[in-house]
Amino acid sequence: MRFPEGRMKAFTLSYDDGVEQDRRLVEILNKYHLKCTFNLNSGIQNNSDQFEINGLTIQRMNKAGLRELYEGHEIAVHSLTHPDLPRLSTEMIQNEIARDKENLENIFGHHVVGMAYPYGTYDDRVIQVLKDNGIKYARTVQETENFKLQSDLLEFKATCHHNSKNLMQLAEEFIQLDATEPSIFYVWGHSYEFDVDGTWGMLEEFCARISNKRDIFYGTNSEVLLCSE
Repeated sequence: MRFPEGRMKAFTLSYDDGVEQDRRLVEILNKYHLKCTFNLNSGIQNNSDQFEINGLTIQRMNKAGLRELYEGHEIAVHSLTHPDLPRLSTEMIQNEIARDKENLENIFGHHVVGMAYPYGTYDDRVIQVLKDNGIKYARTVQETENFKLQSDLLEFKATCHHNSKNLMQLAEEFIQLDATEPSIFYVWGHSYEFDVDGTWGMLEEFCARISNKRDIFYGTNSEVLLCSE
């Protein structure tokens, strides 16, 4: 197995919730030609859905204009209304997944094959619903802090969150890695955290460092995780 363009290393990102800070995040990612998967809750995807963290009011974006905003990136399921899925009946889980997938496909005009678990929670029933609805990979909130391939794509663990104290060290290790087997560097988070934590500068530094390497393939989650299919 190799990633597209015959490379042995791949870098990808995943961001949740479709909040207003995604606008700035997309601008930075596009500047450095990085690809991301954005996981959206279509049932509450509007400015009236707000929450507060450390005194900062965070708003989800309205649906209008999202197709243009996220052009060149991937859209994936994050459930219809962001519930703790294992607490729901199987029928309700089906509704949360199937309707979100359908809505996103209608909004963005392409097939949706991925997901990120809201709150990172799931059980066997949730996984079966994903399979029944053609979801081929799903990201958890667990982290490996390594670049090894994983066999179970429906319980996929990222390398790290962007606020990991080891983020830049991992970036350097990945850049220097002389890969003899396929290796993935996968970073996840929520874009509002850059406002909450005041870390937009860190993001820019990280993107500048990890980007534009000849031996790294930069792709969305599906481009990286499903490239062997």
